[in-house]
Amino acid sequence: MGGLSSGRLRESDLEPSDTQIIERTLGGEPDAFNLLVRRWERQIYGLTLRMLGRDEEAKDATQETFLSAYRNLGKFRGDAKFSSWIYRIALNICNTKLRGRSKFAISLDEQREATGFEVAADEDDLGQGIQQEQVTRHVRRALQGLPSEMRQVIIMKEYEGL
Repeated sequence: MGGLSSGRLRESDLEPSDTQIIERTLGGEPDAFNLLVRRWERQIYGLTLRMLGRDEEAKDATQETFLSAYRNLGKFRGDAKFSSWIYRIALNICNTKLRGRSKFAISLDEQREATGFEVAADEDDLGQGIQQEQVTRHVRRALQGLPSEMRQVIIMKEYEGL
């Protein structure tokens, strides 16, 4: 009986699939697309943040991704999952932003890192949170140093589980 177990519906059985939401949107229910945004916004923002390394730029890229998806929803063929399609849109937007960056425009964090300003303390003095923050910062810096294509592969595999 598809969604019944012990006579109860599971919450996931009440949620429409991505395909159903797309059909509703294309059928003239534009508010239905908001369901897709809510469903995928965190994942897309996480991807764009890892690719771009800057919060505001990642927020802009996330918004651009959903705008592009909405405008081009009629072109979605359904050959692949919606998630694959929207990830590809997000990656294309990130790549465009990365190509457009000036080699001379660097953030304050990058300037501090370039000048060598770093918290120097013994391991005993550092709290667990500070150590984790430093590791995260080093990983982000290493990711940003990779060519875009290599960064995409690592992010998609290690962070997005794809």
